[in-house]
Amino acid sequence: MKIHEYQAKEILASYGIPVPKGGVAATPAEAKEIASTLGDQVVIKAQVYAGGRGKAGGIKTASSPDEAEKLAGQIIGMKLVTHQTSPEGVPVDKVLVEEAASIERELYLSIIIDSAQGIPVIMASEAGGMDIEEVAAKSPEKIIKAHIDPITGFQPFMGRRLAYGLNLEPEQIRPATQLIGNLYRVFQEKDCSLVEINPLIVTADGRLLALDAKLNIDDNALFRHRDYAELRDPSQEDALELEASQHNISYIKLDGDVGYMVNGAGLAMATMDIIKLMGAEPANFLDVGGGASEEMVTKAFTIMLSDPKVKAALVNIFGGILRCDIVAHGMIEAAKQTEIKVPIVVRMRGTNVDEGMRLLGESGLPMILAKDLSDAAKKVVAAKKN
Repeated sequence: MKIHEYQAKEILASYGIPVPKGGVAATPAEAKEIASTLGDQVVIKAQVYAGGRGKAGGIKTASSPDEAEKLAGQIIGMKLVTHQTSPEGVPVDKVLVEEAASIERELYLSIIIDSAQGIPVIMASEAGGMDIEEVAAKSPEKIIKAHIDPITGFQPFMGRRLAYGLNLEPEQIRPATQLIGNLYRVFQEKDCSLVEINPLIVTADGRLLALDAKLNIDDNALFRHRDYAELRDPSQEDALELEASQHNISYIKLDGDVGYMVNGAGLAMATMDIIKLMGAEPANFLDVGGGASEEMVTKAFTIMLSDPKVKAALVNIFGGILRCDIVAHGMIEAAKQTEIKVPIVVRMRGTNVDEGMRLLGESGLPMILAKDLSDAAKKVVAAKKN
């Protein structure tokens, strides 16, 4: 689950991490009112779930409250297109109005889970304000790391080592160590999958300030944080992904035109790979799960076919707890609710496969049956081209 920058900064501030003074505005008039309390120069920042806002015109600087009102009017209501959004862009409903900071240095600081070691890792770099992926690829020596054992947790010596690695001034080492420790507390206590400050700036008067902030929260931990529901902004999420999440269906929209539905994440990855191997691009990741009900299958099948980019679809099921006949019933029910306008290729194996295939065969639906996964991938790619 993603949240907006202003929400992330509110959380950081509650943990003692310094952030710029500011407020969120939903109208140009509100932006003007906030700007009037912040001094001569303010920054207007579009609040969207995407990076690259500055290059896309989503971040502007104003020298007066009147100019802040004017610039906020240009940003609020726009569709912001960045390298992290779809070509259609995402709507801007709010802006963050902040005091402008005098920047001496830009640093990078984040915490993620190191998937190779299965533990949190703090990453810091003097190359703040840049795409960290580019820094990692071209200048990996500029990134310093500290892995955290969840048993012992964050230790002050780790923060000091990172602070010295950032070549901070002696008087900045203690506040930097405290800031890093507080950031780890945010990561741990808020069940984050990512906490990122980019840039973490050193101001002209030597203060450390989180100029930008990003928090991603682990969906699997949301049951522990009932209050997080109010942080969610449905307008920033893909409508189909949002609908799927409300039915506990794992669906991620992709850029291709071959939709697919499977039961199991491993099978989903294998299906995606073979679609690409056959020269096509998947339109989604869709896993109904091993224990899906007939209703979930119906909803998942309907969601997959609701994507207008889908030109053909593949249903690849390995029956176990989720029997093949349940999948067939779900697909038949979905066909009653929505018109099937694209060719559907079906490959099933496992529990009650004969019954499932019989149901589909007698349904009268325009299904293309496949004997194995390779055959299914070839047929769905061929059907897409016809």
